[in-house]
Amino acid sequence: MALSESSYTPPLGATIYQLRIKPIFDALEEREKFYAHYLARAAWHGSRITMRQVSPESPDIFDFIMDLHHACDGKWNTLVEQCSITSEELASFLEYAAMFLCNLGNFYGEGDRKFVPDVTAEALKKIADISPKTKAGLNKIIDTLLAVPPFSLGYSSKNTQSGYYPSDEPITQYDIAKVSEVMNQKTIGPENTRVRKVIKDGKPIFQLLQASAETGHLKEDHNELADDMFLVQGDHSEELAKVCSALEKAKEYTGNDKQGQFLTHYIECFRTGSLKAFQESQKVWVTDVSARVENILGFIEPYRDPAGIRSEWEAMIGIADADEIKKLKNFVNRSTTFIRQLPWAVKGVNDGKGPFEKTLFEAPDFTSVHALAVCGSIVFEAANLPNYEYIRETFGFKNVVLANRLSVNNNSNVPCYWVDSSELKFFKSTTHIVRFLTTAIHELIGHGTGKLLSETSPGTYNFDEQNPPMSPLSGEVVTSHYLAGQTWGSVFGKLAGTVEECRAILMSEYFMDNKDLLDIFGYTDTSNITAEDLLYATYLNIGVDGLQALEHYNFQDQAWGQVHHQAHFSILKHLLQDGDGIVSIAHDLTLQSLTVHVDQSKIHSHGKPALARYLCKLHIWRCTADVSACRKFYEPMCAVDGVYEEWRKIVVSKPNMRWKFVQPNTFVRGKNVEVKVYEESNEGIIQSWIERDV
Repeated sequence: MALSESSYTPPLGATIYQLRIKPIFDALEEREKFYAHYLARAAWHGSRITMRQVSPESPDIFDFIMDLHHACDGKWNTLVEQCSITSEELASFLEYAAMFLCNLGNFYGEGDRKFVPDVTAEALKKIADISPKTKAGLNKIIDTLLAVPPFSLGYSSKNTQSGYYPSDEPITQYDIAKVSEVMNQKTIGPENTRVRKVIKDGKPIFQLLQASAETGHLKEDHNELADDMFLVQGDHSEELAKVCSALEKAKEYTGNDKQGQFLTHYIECFRTGSLKAFQESQKVWVTDVSARVENILGFIEPYRDPAGIRSEWEAMIGIADADEIKKLKNFVNRSTTFIRQLPWAVKGVNDGKGPFEKTLFEAPDFTSVHALAVCGSIVFEAANLPNYEYIRETFGFKNVVLANRLSVNNNSNVPCYWVDSSELKFFKSTTHIVRFLTTAIHELIGHGTGKLLSETSPGTYNFDEQNPPMSPLSGEVVTSHYLAGQTWGSVFGKLAGTVEECRAILMSEYFMDNKDLLDIFGYTDTSNITAEDLLYATYLNIGVDGLQALEHYNFQDQAWGQVHHQAHFSILKHLLQDGDGIVSIAHDLTLQSLTVHVDQSKIHSHGKPALARYLCKLHIWRCTADVSACRKFYEPMCAVDGVYEEWRKIVVSKPNMRWKFVQPNTFVRGKNVEVKVYEESNEGIIQSWIERDV
């Protein structure tokens, strides 16, 4: 192992939070409770899909944890005497088990780094000896459970692995690109697929595994896409059959026709593998505005696929809170006013928004929900969906903020190593507010803006190709656009996710000096925490987020493990290089410390202009399909070398404490649905999964 084993073990005592939901759930009508219950069941039935996408061993690790619970009847403390282990060994195993369940795999959902139990193989074997089933289960997984490397997720190599390419035979980036080329020719979307490489009669065969409840069998000339390349349906079939069954039950409790329609499309997609059906579901879903029970369901984000095109199963069921939505609705209604203030806006052109924005910014549904179920590798704070650009432009999109997830950011006990002690109290008292406001801006304006200049079909354009718009970067007309059939993802590839997140993060930071915007949320020059306080806190957060991001950089492969962290680091690096001292980092070699300093006098004169320059570059390159210019600028901005590598070493020596979430379950009791919450402990997390019965 290249690094000390302890650096890959979850530290004891990671904070556990309960996603508080019971009072809001109890206030629902009975029909709404049943609707939410069956949607939540559909969400959780996809758990093993996520695990399988993380690593081949993850589903078996899950079963091992569940079987151990059954073997000791949930009385974990009895294992100390029964199995002749120490209480410390038991505590370490429970820490690992709960962390695994919260990440739905043995790689962190945030950062994609592998983690292993801080328990010896001998102690694990003692624990597993409690029953024949657990003993057999451990024998199946013990090698991969403890193995480091792999250090992180990525293209298959000696240091990284990927569940999207489950092959015993080495599969190369060239192989993956070859499969993608055929998929494009056959108009097969990648989101719900994986690729397997096998050797038959001495030659490589590629199987494109498509997620569907219906199964397909590999036969000669059956589902052949090209020479030695076959489409095989039925990936995750058992789980998706259960998802479809739960959705059929949910249809019995819908509140309107639109909900019935998008559930029907969901079912068709998950039954047959049709991404066209999923896109139809999204067209209807975005029009189901102000839903009391909200949902996100499917193969959504491609962040963890090293190729950047295959998406992880992700599901969220939430309950809207009318009082919390009022401020967000006000923000939505005034959004066009703020879009006219962006760096590329042109007065008198396109209603003041300029040529790089859609003609009509359809105010999206913006809702604040309390999550009842979040099934995925992370409990995210907010989402802006769907990801299909043509649906966003034609039908609209939704912004969903998870209020009971955001609320846990307000925790004064969370340590911060990168802020001077004189500012620590201020930082902790403002960060959760900055996080909420920037999240709202990030989702609505960040992800909601931008027009991709495109040839929408052969010979048809969504801009005047005879008189292309002027680029604010060069002062000359743009010379590139998306060709027919091209998408943002297909052109920018792996860069797409991180560049888009960086653009949205920059947008949120750019607007934090806008007092009209902050006033919507009650922050003014005279409020208890003022607008100027929050602006200063924003720049402190830029420094802290950029430094903390270095924890998620994989120095073995010189690669970033998570697109948001990559973006945060690049923004800090940009301000250090282009902000003329607005942000600086004090590096104490003796104490091995890093401290963020912000020059408040330069926020308006240097900070905002520097953010605007970076934001404008990414936005115009994205709008004009200029991946070459984007890569040339962005990749060096994300490079961790020189002094940044020295900083990284300090950051990883003081790792951020990982958070864990214990989530509720719902149960049908006769004609009622009840919600059950669990204690904030590792045992509580495990118990919640036992009763989830997936």
